[in-house]
Amino acid sequence: MNETRQPVVEVLSPADRTTLTRPGQTSVQLLWLGNSPQARVTLTLVTIPPGATNQRHSHPDAEQIWIIEQGRAVLLLGDGQSRPVQAGEIVRTPAGAVHGLHNTGSEPLVYLAVTTPPVDFRGAYETVR
Repeated sequence: MNETRQPVVEVLSPADRTTLTRPGQTSVQLLWLGNSPQARVTLTLVTIPPGATNQRHSHPDAEQIWIIEQGRAVLLLGDGQSRPVQAGEIVRTPAGAVHGLHNTGSEPLVYLAVTTPPVDFRGAYETVR
């Protein structure tokens, strides 16, 4: 008899989250390989304070989608280009595309980042807790 294994539903609590920090950015890993090894995405709640910058960078093998929940910023693109973004907008960055953010507002910029396939971001931060 062939038994098929049913997928397991996971429920994660705040205690399962990992907070990563570096100057000008705090990233709370809501869903990542550290708390859900079978996940196919990483979900990160990112906060950038007023005046801070997440420098231009890229993820060669991962797409990112940012759902901007609060604030406004300048989206830093490749070739020195930029454009404004604000709460309510969604930014999709294909794998390998250069991107970054500079918070130009007077309040924290807060966005939910969806990264697929999942990425372990711990190496890009100074503090992991």
